[in-house]
Amino acid sequence: MRKALLGIVSKSTSPLKTIVIIAMAMTFVCGDVVSSLAARQAAIVVDAKTGKVLYSADANGRRYPASLTKMMTLYLTFEALAKGKISRNSPVVFSAHASAEAPTKLGVKPGDSVTVETAILSIVTKSANDSATALGEMLGGNEPTFARMMTAKARALGMTGTVFRNANGLPDPGQFTTARDMATLGIALREHFPQYYGYFSQRSFLYGRQRINGHNRLLGRIKGVDGIKTGYTRASGFNLVSSVADGNRRIVGVVMGGTSGGSRDNQMATLINTYLPRASTRGGGDLVAKASGNNPITALAKVLLPKHDAPTPDDKPMVEDDAVASNDDPTTADATDATDEQTTAAVEETAPVVKTRKVKTVIVSAPQIATAQVVAAYAEPTPAAVDPVNTASVPSGWAIQVASSPKQSEAQAFLDKTTKQAPKVLADASGFTVAFDKDGVTYYRARFGGFGSKTAAWKACTALKKKNIECYAVQQ
Repeated sequence: MRKALLGIVSKSTSPLKTIVIIAMAMTFVCGDVVSSLAARQAAIVVDAKTGKVLYSADANGRRYPASLTKMMTLYLTFEALAKGKISRNSPVVFSAHASAEAPTKLGVKPGDSVTVETAILSIVTKSANDSATALGEMLGGNEPTFARMMTAKARALGMTGTVFRNANGLPDPGQFTTARDMATLGIALREHFPQYYGYFSQRSFLYGRQRINGHNRLLGRIKGVDGIKTGYTRASGFNLVSSVADGNRRIVGVVMGGTSGGSRDNQMATLINTYLPRASTRGGGDLVAKASGNNPITALAKVLLPKHDAPTPDDKPMVEDDAVASNDDPTTADATDATDEQTTAAVEETAPVVKTRKVKTVIVSAPQIATAQVVAAYAEPTPAAVDPVNTASVPSGWAIQVASSPKQSEAQAFLDKTTKQAPKVLADASGFTVAFDKDGVTYYRARFGGFGSKTAAWKACTALKKKNIECYAVQQ
């Protein structure tokens, strides 16, 4: 079409006509560019009261999460708070690894610490990479183990298209997600932890004498927006998950792969204005179920623990070296979540470092946060008992169990060994461990998740048995 238009121009064509024809041609060229860019983006809007998908564009396409990863880091942090495993005043010590993370960051020195609440606030506002890593190391012992916990929790929530490799979202080719999965996580955060969800509406906080402003520019700009998270790396583009509540309507929207912070925000604003009025005013209750019963261990033992699941000895655990995440742009990776992400990274890198051991955090416009309900009989339950997502748009998924052990390191070693023995069978699966209590002793199941159906799990299990690897399929 463009060639045909330009072919009309000749020496005999009047100057005015030539300008009109060239303008028409440029319109087609720009249209092609916009279509090409749009094809690389993904978005979804979900009615957070019914689970109905109101809008979808490549919602199942694989994307890099960037700082949206921190939503899962905070999910596990909130879970630990709710169980009484940690408190908001617990110290989060920064290792050398955490302190060395690329900006944006608080700039805490190795060996120094901040409170859990300060770490949370720095993540929801500044998107601090060092705080996310420090929290992950605190909860998981080390970041690789915490990443496996994150992926296991994703499977439990029904996020079948997500794998986590680190706590902060800095570039790693093995870390990916989908817009649909991020919407699921956004809904789960509000429904499972309403007592902590107010943190996401935090627009700034005082860190010592330094006021730290947030990156989410839709807070205060669009009525009803109460979070959740922005994200950016070169590979991911500009990402945003937004939760919106207006009257009896509530939605969660996701935009991934935006070409700039401004265009991403404008796209989200358009989606909110278009689809919030179409959301239902009547919901069927929470979309994400929780375990029933006063004693989670008793409930698990009666309902979910396989009767034939006795601990079996495995090989000695293999030592796993800490992997260094590849970073396609270490100077700007996720350092750029503010209004003009590309220009603020340098400012944040040179910001003064505040000594943190004696710093008192003051919340500006603090959210009303109720006291957490402490679970007396704390145990790491089977994920399916706690967080299964039952919506019209997100399946629960299946897993296969290959072993169990009284030591988590041995269960993980068996996962590693099985992966090496059957790499093709488990190419699209994700290994994780699940703790359970039996006769007062904690054991760990070794499982592979990510199977979309019972048939797929059985088929993989059959292939493993041909390699003399015992297993059975379980629904998550």
